[in-house]
Amino acid sequence: MGKSTLFNRLTKSRDALVADFPGLTRDRQYGQGKYQEVKPYILIDTGGLSGESEELDSRMARQTLLAIDESDIVFYLVDAKQGLTPGDEVIAGQLRKQNKKVILVINKADRVSPQTLSTEFAALGFSETIATSAEHNRGITHLLDLAFRDMDDWQIPEQAGRGIKVALVGKPNVGKSTLINRLVGEERVVVMDMPGTTRDSIMVPFTHNNQDYTLIDTAGVRRRKKVHEVIEKFSVIKSMQAIEQGNVVLLMIDARDGVTDQDLNLLGHILEAGRALVIVINKWDGLNEDQKKRIKTELDMRLGFVRFSEIRFVSALHGTGVGQLYRAINQAYQAATSKFSTPYLTRLLEHAVEAHQLPLVRGRRIKLRYAHQGGQNPPVIVIHGNQTELVPPSYRRYLMNLFIEKLEITGTPLRLEFKTTSNPYAGKKNVLTERQANRRKRFIRQVKQSEKKRKYRKNT
Repeated sequence: MGKSTLFNRLTKSRDALVADFPGLTRDRQYGQGKYQEVKPYILIDTGGLSGESEELDSRMARQTLLAIDESDIVFYLVDAKQGLTPGDEVIAGQLRKQNKKVILVINKADRVSPQTLSTEFAALGFSETIATSAEHNRGITHLLDLAFRDMDDWQIPEQAGRGIKVALVGKPNVGKSTLINRLVGEERVVVMDMPGTTRDSIMVPFTHNNQDYTLIDTAGVRRRKKVHEVIEKFSVIKSMQAIEQGNVVLLMIDARDGVTDQDLNLLGHILEAGRALVIVINKWDGLNEDQKKRIKTELDMRLGFVRFSEIRFVSALHGTGVGQLYRAINQAYQAATSKFSTPYLTRLLEHAVEAHQLPLVRGRRIKLRYAHQGGQNPPVIVIHGNQTELVPPSYRRYLMNLFIEKLEITGTPLRLEFKTTSNPYAGKKNVLTERQANRRKRFIRQVKQSEKKRKYRKNT
């Protein structure tokens, strides 16, 4: 029908995944647009009936009904190319029961006259009808005028993407959507016991203990050689983008599978993006004590390089340990966005150098002069000195561990950048005043006269 295409057009974004593929959208996707560039509104993209399975269709339909219940206006999209179908009449009957303002949007109306379309779809019984082409941006302005012309009391909607952005990533069927529903306290995204249920990245804003969060549910990422469908490739791209968008990333690992190579691959993407990290071991309550001990040993062995991150053991399905995630998320976010003064960082650097001197390079001692903060999320510390490109890797690790310990950084990686301080006067010529130039000339004459007298006395 083009619902996601229209969603992207009205929000002026590319948040919704779009492809020539029915049933692509499965969850409620929220976005924000502006009518006449000044009046904001919230738009909700919903899933259509895909015909993949009765259970999936019923869950998607429930998500759609929840979106209708939240809304003031409903855009009912039908396909001009397909014409009126029995399914359109069934949905129209359901919409009339909802007691909402419904606008019939006849989409993909590129080559058919509006009069013909209005006549064909008049049987649906909606008085407000408009023909559009979301793909080619036709009729969109008239659609908004029709929707908002009678709205006098304009309420400023709640901002989407507010608060701490938390991206959930992991393999398919690891329990990301289940955890989001548990955190939010409602069936916010479609959950089924089959991999690949989530295809798009869904943003879910909510508040807990007066703290705003936006959860980003992502599609499960499989190994590259197992990704065949074009849709799945786009889903993987959206998941990688979600990592970049998030302030904190929850890497979910299935306790039954342990730490797999794909988990380590995802962890590499998170570290490369420099995002704060909480490792969540899900389905923990289904293991016996021997299995739990084996998993903890494996975590120590394979995840030793991310000791800055907290590891939480939870059961998203039953809620065990889920409440502890808030503290871990808040702590990681606070560490990632902390600010440190230049004098304090410089003192730490001086103490570090005093405790362990830098080596000599070509007979010269490497000198580290001062440090300052160069960025946040992740925290970046810039160290200035001479010959910094020759600082050994072992000494870099020593400084990294010292800063992490002294700054009490937990839940986020730390980046060190070294910059060699150049001589500010290199290549510059001093410009003398007239008085200085005359004094220089007199001095040169005196030197020459003294040299002549010395040679004369030597010869005589």
